[in-house]
Amino acid sequence: MKIIDSHCDLLSKMWMDPHIRFTHDQLDVAVSLPRMEQVNLALQFFAIYIPEHVEQIRFAHILECIDIFYRKIASNQRLVFIQDQEDLDEAVSNNKIGALLTLEGVDGLMGSMSNLRIAYYLGVRSMGITWNHANWAADGVMEPRNGGFTAQGKVFVKECNRLGILLDVSHLAETAFWQLVEMSAVPFIASHSNAFEICSHPRNLSNEQIRAVVQHKGMMGLTFVPWFVKSAKPQIKDLLLHIDHICSLGGENQIGFGSDFDGIETFIPNLEHTGQYSHLIEELLKHYSATQVEQFVYNNWLSFLKKNLHSKNRFLTD
Repeated sequence: MKIIDSHCDLLSKMWMDPHIRFTHDQLDVAVSLPRMEQVNLALQFFAIYIPEHVEQIRFAHILECIDIFYRKIASNQRLVFIQDQEDLDEAVSNNKIGALLTLEGVDGLMGSMSNLRIAYYLGVRSMGITWNHANWAADGVMEPRNGGFTAQGKVFVKECNRLGILLDVSHLAETAFWQLVEMSAVPFIASHSNAFEICSHPRNLSNEQIRAVVQHKGMMGLTFVPWFVKSAKPQIKDLLLHIDHICSLGGENQIGFGSDFDGIETFIPNLEHTGQYSHLIEELLKHYSATQVEQFVYNNWLSFLKKNLHSKNRFLTD
């Protein structure tokens, strides 16, 4: 059974530790090519995340991560760097692993639409507007004032829509979430968020937010962050409570997975690295049909990307 995962932080770890090798399993690294091949992981979103301890995050930091992605991940012949519909078709047709480049928190774009476009030209195809706190574009989910988008942030949303960059609401303040619902002309995603009704962590989405994702034909990548799954001692089976709840809100076709591997240091037992996706699939098959499980782990994300990634031949102009 093929798998698509909509969020990992391997690039952040590689940026901080140049000795990490994508082609080898290593201690304290959850995502690697051997583990992806072991479980037939067909497409991985690779997030550029500059840790919050870095003072004055700059566009140069983003470019350094893109350089690492090109040199150490996308250059591998077993992968296809997915930037458009044709790349996605190539990966599927040739049974290769797809690699999609994303940005988690637009702080390093420094409010510049030129920087945004350069990131797009270099292959970034999805952007989470914030991390947990406020930046030049909008407020993050942990910002006490729960503000919305700035004037420049609204320009950013329009430019992402024009370019064909997917917008990611994971980490976004609720006020900004609802502004994005009104502003965005295209579907949006929550690459690594769960259901607040099941686990009341601020990073999870309320019933109303989930319904908005469903109504706008977006996607949710359910995450393996333990404290987003259950407040204490989560098990793999607890993820199914989130699935059942989202299905009850009409979201069966909007469910996928976004592990957040390499962005967490504690784990759900038996779900500690990419190679253990098989344990999740085994648990899912106990409760859902094979067709439903294939939807959750692969087909929903694949269908969404086929509809929302632009064609290579699309010509952009102001």
